[in-house]
Amino acid sequence: MDLFKNAENCIMKLWQKDGSSVNELIEKFTVGRDKEFDLLLARYDVQGSLAHTQMLQTIGLLTKEELDHIHLELNNILQTILAGNFALDKDVEDIHSQIELILTQRIGEIGKKIHSGRSRNDQVAVDIKLYLRAEIEMIRDEVKSFFDLLIARSEKFKDKLLPGYTHLQVAMPSSFGLWFGAYAESLIDDLELLVAAFNVANKNPLGSGAGYGSSFPLNRTLTTEFLDFETLNYNSVYAQMSRGKTEKIVSMALSSIAATLSKLAMDCCLYISQNFGFISFPPELTTGSSIMPHKKNPDVFELIRAKCNRIQSIPNELTLLINNLPSGYHRDFQLTKEILFPAIEELKSCLQLASLMLNNIEIRDNILDDEKYKYIFSVEAVNELVNKGVPFREAYKEIGNQISRGDFNFDYKKQLNHTHEGSIGNLSNDKIVFEMNKVLKKFL
Repeated sequence: MDLFKNAENCIMKLWQKDGSSVNELIEKFTVGRDKEFDLLLARYDVQGSLAHTQMLQTIGLLTKEELDHIHLELNNILQTILAGNFALDKDVEDIHSQIELILTQRIGEIGKKIHSGRSRNDQVAVDIKLYLRAEIEMIRDEVKSFFDLLIARSEKFKDKLLPGYTHLQVAMPSSFGLWFGAYAESLIDDLELLVAAFNVANKNPLGSGAGYGSSFPLNRTLTTEFLDFETLNYNSVYAQMSRGKTEKIVSMALSSIAATLSKLAMDCCLYISQNFGFISFPPELTTGSSIMPHKKNPDVFELIRAKCNRIQSIPNELTLLINNLPSGYHRDFQLTKEILFPAIEELKSCLQLASLMLNNIEIRDNILDDEKYKYIFSVEAVNELVNKGVPFREAYKEIGNQISRGDFNFDYKKQLNHTHEGSIGNLSNDKIVFEMNKVLKKFL
């Protein structure tokens, strides 16, 4: 194949000089899937341009009249984006070029002034940080809704006993109150990581240019205020070095949430199976078999498990992408979008579907009445002897010997007296809610 047979079929770019052009195959390879993900950044690119041009007017690079024209059309473009009617032209390389071209078409040469003091490098950096900041807040809200559901389920089913397992062996009595509450508390630690990711994304790289600043007297503090960032990436080199690193840190937080969901999904796959039979769901929330008419498959939980396991691989994938790059911008960073952005959407979907399923969960009654769970109360028998003054080691040996001889006749105790914090009889859900609210306040 002649890679250059279409050399005459080339597309001009905003950054190209007179007489230069790019081969069509090079164009296709270097742009890749960028246009697909640039649409997600469109509103944030406009917001960045609104802030940047407002700052340019304060340092004399735009007149008030020019700024008014630019802002009028930028806001018109923003409304088109928000209405879902925006698209990138076939012959335009990226979102930055598209918006500048639209402005130039509508208001003439003034539109070409908006790039003063900027590089596409700091444009995409600020777009991604604005996008990630907004997406983190949406994920936070999804997690909070799911947390509230788990706490409500925990309270509703706190008296429903459940066998607890270690090594997948029957261990000690648990409860659905304890089980739901465990996953609720797990989300608190996950949000601690999400807060950290939010704080990293909440720093303004705009004004760092290609990574080495500008000879224009840019007021980066002003654009930081306009874009409602908490602070800025001060060092212009580091502002560029934060590309990839920010995405990786966000992916670590997403991975933590995904790990909690994956474990919960695995529990549900076990508990719904006939060998356990602890829970069930309405027929419309499960799927069947093409050959076995009795099947009610937990496909939703299996897919949540699979998707969340894949999300947990994203930090490693980003590490392999950005590892050992020297300082400065590199085109490698372009691929972070196609790795991370779909993962964000998948995590939100998994949270929403997990909520749907648990809203409709059905819990079986009297699970521990089954003969196979009689030894689950052996620890209660040991503790009863200890309460009568028998040393723990002797009590343990006595009950163990009874079990070995097969003459263990300890009566199944349904009224368990567990009172310490975080036990069956004292879930401490109010304390867990308090801790969650503490974490949520860190986003403010």
